[in-house]
Amino acid sequence: MDSGATEVEELARAAAAGDAAALETLLTAVRPDVLRMCARFLPNRDDAEDACQDTLLALTRSIGRFEGRSSFRTWLHRLTANRARSTYQRLRGRFLAESGGAPLPDRPDPRRTSVVAGTRLDLLDALEGLRPDLAEAVVLRDLLDLSYRDIAGLTAVPEGTVKSRIHQARSELRQHLGR
Repeated sequence: MDSGATEVEELARAAAAGDAAALETLLTAVRPDVLRMCARFLPNRDDAEDACQDTLLALTRSIGRFEGRSSFRTWLHRLTANRARSTYQRLRGRFLAESGGAPLPDRPDPRRTSVVAGTRLDLLDALEGLRPDLAEAVVLRDLLDLSYRDIAGLTAVPEGTVKSRIHQARSELRQHLGR
């Protein structure tokens, strides 16, 4: 583990124990990584910023529950994935409400959305159709690059179950995205 990662782990333990100064330093240290992770989910920079702020607020509220069973970075990845997905769901709900319940277009408008952004939107829509345990496993593995071992520790299921969930999720995503 490099010195930066060790420092973040130490800050997280101190913040979890109630050290307000450590929490402030921790938030500053992890913000760039959180924003980068949010941008993997949300194609619009402002939306990624909103998700980042939501994640940092959630981190502030829940750091006392960080028990150190997994690394802080792994715990943060899970928190970020959940908050980014929640932001997407909120934005999608707002769009549906503002459009009077009009369905989302089948494909993003290529004149207004980059290919990468359109692909991410398609993926987020497809993830909404998965069981939550499948979506969480595939997001942690394929979007946030966590190891099977880290995901197993984070979700408290055996590594074989993680692999099975990821396989099933990928299969369902392929079907959804292939249509």
